[in-house]
Amino acid sequence: MWTTIALHRSRHRNRSSHPTTSRTLSDVAESVRGPQLEAFATQLRFPLDPFQEQSCAALEAGHGVLVCAPTGAGKTVVGEFAVHLALAQGGKCFYTTPIKALSNQKFTDLTARYGPGYVGLLTGDQSINSDAPIVVMTTEVLRNMLYASSSALRGLAYVVMDEVHFLADRFRGAVWEEVILHLPEDVRLVSLSATVSNAEEFGAWMETVRGNTTIVVDEHRPVPLWQHILVGKRMFDLFDTKAQASRPDAKLVIDQELVRHLKQRRALDHFDDPRSRARGGGSRVAYRPVSRAEVIARLDEEALLPAITFIFSRAGCDAALAQCLRSRLHLTNPEQLEEISAIIDRHTGELPRADLEVLGYWEWRDGLERGLAAHHAGMLPAFRHTVEELFVKGLVRAVFATETLALGINMPARTVVLERLVKFNGETHADLTPGEYTQLTGRAGRRGIDIEGHAVVLWHPDLDANAVAGLASTRTYPLRSSFRPGYNMSINLTDRMGAAESRALLERSFAQFQADRSVVGLVRGIERNEVTLRKLREQLGGDGSEYLEYAGLRERIRGRERELEQKGRVDRRGAAAQSLGALRRGDVISIPVGRRAGLAVVLEPDGDTGDPRPLVLTEDKWAGRVSVADFSAPAESLGRLRLPRHVDHRTARTRRDLASALRSTGIVAPRGPRKRRTEAADDRELATLRRALRGHPCHTWPNRDELSRIGERYSRLARETDAMRQQVATTTNSLARTFDRITALLSERGYIADGEVTDDGRRLGRIYSESDLLVSECLRQGAWAGLAPAELAAVASGVVFESRQDAGYPMATGPTGAIRHALTQTLRIWTDIRADEVRHKLPQTRDPDFGFVAAVYNWARGEPLVDALIAAGDRGKALSAGDFVRWCRQVIDLLDQLHNTTEDPQVRGAAAKAVKAIRRGVVAVDAA
Repeated sequence: MWTTIALHRSRHRNRSSHPTTSRTLSDVAESVRGPQLEAFATQLRFPLDPFQEQSCAALEAGHGVLVCAPTGAGKTVVGEFAVHLALAQGGKCFYTTPIKALSNQKFTDLTARYGPGYVGLLTGDQSINSDAPIVVMTTEVLRNMLYASSSALRGLAYVVMDEVHFLADRFRGAVWEEVILHLPEDVRLVSLSATVSNAEEFGAWMETVRGNTTIVVDEHRPVPLWQHILVGKRMFDLFDTKAQASRPDAKLVIDQELVRHLKQRRALDHFDDPRSRARGGGSRVAYRPVSRAEVIARLDEEALLPAITFIFSRAGCDAALAQCLRSRLHLTNPEQLEEISAIIDRHTGELPRADLEVLGYWEWRDGLERGLAAHHAGMLPAFRHTVEELFVKGLVRAVFATETLALGINMPARTVVLERLVKFNGETHADLTPGEYTQLTGRAGRRGIDIEGHAVVLWHPDLDANAVAGLASTRTYPLRSSFRPGYNMSINLTDRMGAAESRALLERSFAQFQADRSVVGLVRGIERNEVTLRKLREQLGGDGSEYLEYAGLRERIRGRERELEQKGRVDRRGAAAQSLGALRRGDVISIPVGRRAGLAVVLEPDGDTGDPRPLVLTEDKWAGRVSVADFSAPAESLGRLRLPRHVDHRTARTRRDLASALRSTGIVAPRGPRKRRTEAADDRELATLRRALRGHPCHTWPNRDELSRIGERYSRLARETDAMRQQVATTTNSLARTFDRITALLSERGYIADGEVTDDGRRLGRIYSESDLLVSECLRQGAWAGLAPAELAAVASGVVFESRQDAGYPMATGPTGAIRHALTQTLRIWTDIRADEVRHKLPQTRDPDFGFVAAVYNWARGEPLVDALIAAGDRGKALSAGDFVRWCRQVIDLLDQLHNTTEDPQVRGAAAKAVKAIRRGVVAVDAA
């Protein structure tokens, strides 16, 4: 039986709801402290909060616990109590975190408390005292131990899963569910999560797979959060303080002073509108945002520092810092400079002196000495960790950060500033969700330091105060599973428990649990629709009526028209693909639609019959791959352009010269797409149906139009109901079906034989990569054999690296012939795998990306950092140092896996040497 404990669900506080620390516990039975909780509590320097007390009491009573509470509420105290219980019982406790930085931080905390002999660390990069009774690790490490049936699991009594809400992460989330499902039944699980709106659903699932589980939900912020909008240099409360003070439980109302001020601004904007000028109005003054330096200075005046300003781009963070450094803003005093310098030197003292200039070291240091910094993934890890330590110590007082900081280590501030409520999500610019807003502003307010936290949104003409209020007061951010079986997971499941038990385990996942719950709603919808359909049939004359036959004819005509339109699209796509595959180097074509519309010259043909993507250069100087999606009709050669023998389309000068030559050919792009004859015009079946409709008796009925409206509603509802039935059928057992398709593909390729995992399959089970099957096939087919260490690193980078911008179809280019041959083989194998995946209706392995090949090759051969960064650049811009280090470490991780997996001694030796060659300079500094 799972138990839910809800502790005072409060809204985000605004300025009126001043620090109220009382919490109602009327729905919670008084907890009785056991001896271990009593002993643990006496070691703390603060009293336990009610939610901590209830969680620890449940844990000591033998329950698993799921704790959902806001950032900074003190959830980790429950995890530390699990450590205390494990030691008291003579057992082990594994403390897992989603990222290495959090693991390192927790390892340091627990070592300081229990001593180095009792605490170990496993992060992939580091292995310290792994046999200790307390081991801190990343979640992936524990997943790998479970699949390997590691001896370290013996005596395991408790597992703490910090940030368990990461299971919603679409790239890594499956790992959390794998651990929850595979842990032995006698291990007590402590799951710590940010506040989510479906905690009860998550807890109900935990109960089904882990047994007795207590859910503790506390939405009370330990430090109240006040919401503001900064209009120019004036700070306004977002919510009406007087209304909230008089009626604390009333709906939040926007502050009236803010409303009046914004109305005045809008009226002024209306008066200043250019259309008003045409009628003799005033002259418009363009909106000028307050500079970043002025915003920070204003916060400093209000005693609202330290502050984190979230800017949703790395370049924006760097530009904000540069803007402040150009001003006279100083947030530190002379006494602090010595400590700042000492911390900087401790983190960066091992950096090669020759690399400091290219890393922007001196500008970065100048900012820190003035109390200012940027923080994003493009920075060198040593720089990021320096900023984090200085900020926590209060020596850096203003940080400009991307949203990744909200997911990282404990780095709270007094104030969080949001410049915009829109961010790029990888595909488009989208509004922040309430969950994202809450996560970002959750950094505001340091427990034990601040009596309140502050969230400040900067006003601009497009900002809607009602939208801000909606974000600040909405409490709907459900946890959605991202669990899906992949090749590695499927092979490990099959090896451990066989196909039948594997399917049963997948059916117990949170993903299937949520899918099955959605089926209940769909079935109810089907039942409601069937009642309505019966009533509509009666209005049309009942079963077997003439009009139902007539309505059926109309529906068949619509269906045939849709079918013909779809066939036409497929045929047009096929014709476009055939025409693209036939293009030759130097052909001048016209791209009819999209951002690249206009003339283009073919630089590199692509004869792929399925999905050709020739490399072209447009008259607007853009070079890249085009596909059938860019052509509504077959591509035709309009003429020829003589090209140099070697064309380096990556250089701006080459693109400019070729675009100029293209424009000077005199070739003109056709105007608009040509009209085409539709498939429906010549279709005999459609013509027969239309004749039957016109000849039907109901076609001349006087009330035909009225019945047609009812008939159309009937047909539409029938189609909707059929679609719902199909959704029910596909949702039920959906993960097991995907698993069966994966095992069928793996069986064809020899990884499974007669239901048993082969030796090749076991090697696949030791490869943890997004492109695991591609890596395994490249090793098995010898595509990477015979390469020198630097060459192997270069080729391996193609399956881990991802360009920040779409690089188009991968090209097998590289600095040596051996690399080019290996990349060509990798592409061939990937194409074969993709064809199999299409045939088995499986998600496709992502495209290889060779944008890091030259960079990691140069670096592994000992070339200077600046050369490696330029080699990895895109569109003339060098790769950032932080990205370079991150990708190097991912290549190292894959090379380590190759070393431990391959049977080829040459590849094994090359992988080991490549790791040593890459792990130098900036890559080796601050590797935690």
